Amino acid sequence: MSGEGAGQHDNADRNKAAGRLARGSLVTVFGGSGFLGRHIVHALARRGYRVRVAVRRPNDALFLRPMGVVGQVEPVQANIRDDASVRAAVAGADAVVNLVGILHESGRQTFKAVQDEGAARVARAARDAGVVSFLHVSALGADENSKSAYARSKAAGEKAVREVLPQANIVRPSIVFGPEDNFFNLFAALARLTPVLPVIGGNALFQPVYVKDLAEGIACIIESGEGGKVYEFGGPEKHTFRGLMEEMLRATLRKRTLLPVPTFLATLVSCVTQFLPNPPLTPDQVRLLGQDNVVSEEAAAEGRTLEGLGITPTTLALVLPTYLYRFRKAGQFERANAN
Repeated sequence: MSGEGAGQHDNADRNKAAGRLARGSLVTVFGGSGFLGRHIVHALARRGYRVRVAVRRPNDALFLRPMGVVGQVEPVQANIRDDASVRAAVAGADAVVNLVGILHESGRQTFKAVQDEGAARVARAARDAGVVSFLHVSALGADENSKSAYARSKAAGEKAVREVLPQANIVRPSIVFGPEDNFFNLFAALARLTPVLPVIGGNALFQPVYVKDLAEGIACIIESGEGGKVYEFGGPEKHTFRGLMEEMLRATLRKRTLLPVPTFLATLVSCVTQFLPNPPLTPDQVRLLGQDNVVSEEAAAEGRTLEGLGITPTTLALVLPTYLYRFRKAGQFERANAN
């Protein structure tokens, strides 16, 4: 064996012994075509891993293939509610990432079926397949005693995963922002239609995290080979809901009246809007907006954060204008110092 080949072989052995994934290892990403998933797929492919993207509709994920060299990124069919397809998706994988989650229930896509039972199903399949590394994305605010069904199901999913795979890593992000987000884009679109924007949540604090920072953090955890930790990812700033709306308005160069909406009124309105095909707000989301969504002091002290992984979180002001400019009156041609 040549000296170079022997060296690569020795490095692979050391990586395996240390629990680290070797270059070329196969990572299955459930939900890899979504808002967060596409950035994680890109981060993993850039590091030299082969990526199997497990989604319900593979044809809708073909846009991911150019993120790697030929054959490096491959979409496959899998439904997190179906045992056989989940087992097939993890077969031969060295690592598994589960990103599948929903913001509101629809038909068979319930919080329990997707974020609790679905997470457990993926974990069992990964364990049975001998997967080395498992990472599950949950959410800040996951709490089995929460008033929110979403938060309770996230907590149940975490518990189910750790019961099956004690060394699984859990990542809890705050509100995630980026070009395809459904938070700032939603309210920026609303600001084009109405002179008044609702302010929900009172003094509850949020710590928005940039999607690319979140993806880099997840890739770093997978690459490290460490396990059994619960990470909390947030951005460098904490804002109330009002503060988030002010940041959005600065990025879109619009002036709107911010009207505080009592929780009972927001709940009443959401009881009606929840029946829309893509509801802007549900009663469960109103309950979520009423509670803090920030990184805990314990996680920060123990380095279970982006900063702890050596990643400097990106500010809202640096990113929002790069994709919310389309909501300005003159789009990209309107200057930032315009009235």
